Amino acid sequence: MMHKRLEKRKKAGVNLAVFASGNGSNFSAIVRASRQGRIKVSSLILVCDNPEGFVLERARKAGVRVILASRRDFSSRRDFEAAIIQRLRYYKINLIALAGFMRMLSPGFVKKYRHRIINIHPSLLPAFKGADAIKDALVHKASFTGVTVHFVDEEMDHGPVIMQKRIMIGSGEGLASLEKRIHRLEHRMYPQVIRSLCGRKVKPGKGRC
Repeated sequence: MMHKRLEKRKKAGVNLAVFASGNGSNFSAIVRASRQGRIKVSSLILVCDNPEGFVLERARKAGVRVILASRRDFSSRRDFEAAIIQRLRYYKINLIALAGFMRMLSPGFVKKYRHRIINIHPSLLPAFKGADAIKDALVHKASFTGVTVHFVDEEMDHGPVIMQKRIMIGSGEGLASLEKRIHRLEHRMYPQVIRSLCGRKVKPGKGRC
């Protein structure tokens, strides 16, 4: 189990890979927490599949090592993931945090890193899965939504919940306002969960809202 593996690295911290495809605000929140000593990370790398993702500029400014792997540069999904796994092994990565990584990992990849991949999603899963979760909550006139951090399994936006926090949706609230509030919550929650995992304080299924 992940927790037993992390026990040996507890004093030094974990070797963390953040997977991101787009803007990368959660990546920056994790980097900031690491630099401030709020999470114990021995090494931190970014894995990005989008050569145009703004997260690459964030990583450059932060001085974080980048693994850029564009799917179109590989003949198959298997080769694409194999190249990433090779680099993860090289850097001895033992925890992966998905932060807006817009690509499903294969069952084989998930199996290799079982209980060592976490994801953050802008809803109270299992409600509103997918890329438009915030918009969907408004379309369905939900009175509340929130943020979920969970372990990744073979299904999309699925797996044991680590932490959930609720946000009430204001009467007549628009998408921009709700997105801003959810992102602020994400930026607090994700470093908190990573810190807890490093300290072995969180187990699957705990921390629900």
